[in-house]
Amino acid sequence: MVHEWALAEAVSNYVLSKFAGGGLPEKSVRLKIGFGELQAVDKEIFTFALKEILHMNGVTLSNLEIVELPARFKCRRCGFEWTLRDTKVEEEVREAIHFVPEVVHSYLTCPSCGSRDFEVIAGRGIDFVEVFLD
Repeated sequence: MVHEWALAEAVSNYVLSKFAGGGLPEKSVRLKIGFGELQAVDKEIFTFALKEILHMNGVTLSNLEIVELPARFKCRRCGFEWTLRDTKVEEEVREAIHFVPEVVHSYLTCPSCGSRDFEVIAGRGIDFVEVFLD
């Protein structure tokens, strides 16, 4: 739950920076955000937190669309690409990855050659897809 509040605070700081200059007028904002699958964000908690933080700063969240960006990996040894959904990952492993995405290398190997030398090419972090200030 703390993770979602921290992410909501970071998103609200970005949105509030869009109102740069002077005091904040009563405004509303529409957002489309992509969360990387490795973040494992609880969307309900995040949405509640974001609404509360923006409201405390005089901004209304009029619409929020959250899309999940699938985690994709590429093996540095053989070049094989795969997704997290292509692998069988237990719930406690997903939980560990949620808090520290870098540990994914401790749990996964390339399905093609078995190497742990791979890069995360997508599905980590937050992407602002659209930000509309009304």
